[in-house]
Amino acid sequence: MYDIIIIGAGPAGLTAAIYARRANKSVLVLEKESFGGQITYSPKVENYPGFNEISGAELGEKLVDQALNLGAEIELDTVTGIRNAEAYKTVIGEHGQYVGVSVIIAAGSRHRQLGLPRENEFIGNGVSYCALCDGAFYKDRTIAVIGGGNTALQDAVLLSDTCGHVTIIQNLAFCTGEQRLIDMLKARSNVDFMFNTVVDELEGDEELKSLMLNDTESGKTFRFPVDGIFVAIGQQPENGPFKSVCRLSENGYIVSGEDTVTGTDGIFAAGDCRTKTVRQVVTASGDGAAAALAACRYVDSKK
Repeated sequence: MYDIIIIGAGPAGLTAAIYARRANKSVLVLEKESFGGQITYSPKVENYPGFNEISGAELGEKLVDQALNLGAEIELDTVTGIRNAEAYKTVIGEHGQYVGVSVIIAAGSRHRQLGLPRENEFIGNGVSYCALCDGAFYKDRTIAVIGGGNTALQDAVLLSDTCGHVTIIQNLAFCTGEQRLIDMLKARSNVDFMFNTVVDELEGDEELKSLMLNDTESGKTFRFPVDGIFVAIGQQPENGPFKSVCRLSENGYIVSGEDTVTGTDGIFAAGDCRTKTVRQVVTASGDGAAAALAACRYVDSKK
């Protein structure tokens, strides 16, 4: 039996493992895909304290190495559920079952993708899902924001401060975000809107060069040159396996505050999988530390 089982090996989960091991707790980290989490897909990270510049893959590798060096165990398995008992929790995976006194859910969330061919190929080479992370790389360049909700509009405001030109491409006839943001963007000379338009193709060699767009009203397609696009069509948490032990918001996030406490004793939520306003690597790490300390207190209370 482990003291703490952590679901997810992204920055939140690995930070939790580091803190828990430093508190001399036995730790198992379960990860279904890639160690390091979504940040490993970012070619350059410039907003993480202590590093002027580091690739996401290298940052993820450093977190994994630190957790392993401190004695955490890491296993590849896809978690399908959690069974809660008074004295312990059983984490059910596709390849086994794991028993622990407490559980930290740090399963993260995924940016919704356009679902187009070559989209993954262009990530970091013209396709981004984080304006705050990657906007500075497009200073004075021509970019497009895909989406029309608050996140897309906020991204467009941020990007229009540094980019040469910003086009907001929305599949509807209107933006669904706040009117205040719409008015702010309409007042900027380097911003325009393209409604009733969807992206059909991403074009380029090693880097994205243009989009093939479809005007859904006329049915016409046309090529639109860009230096990059920022996809802001929402995030997708994968918290289905935890709904029996955690309350989920209407958008599927685990309802949990900065204390990382959920509605079930001994189960904590950290990082992008929980309800929060800022989803960045540094806030995920902060959550991981908070969750580990809370889990350690819970484990100590059971001894």
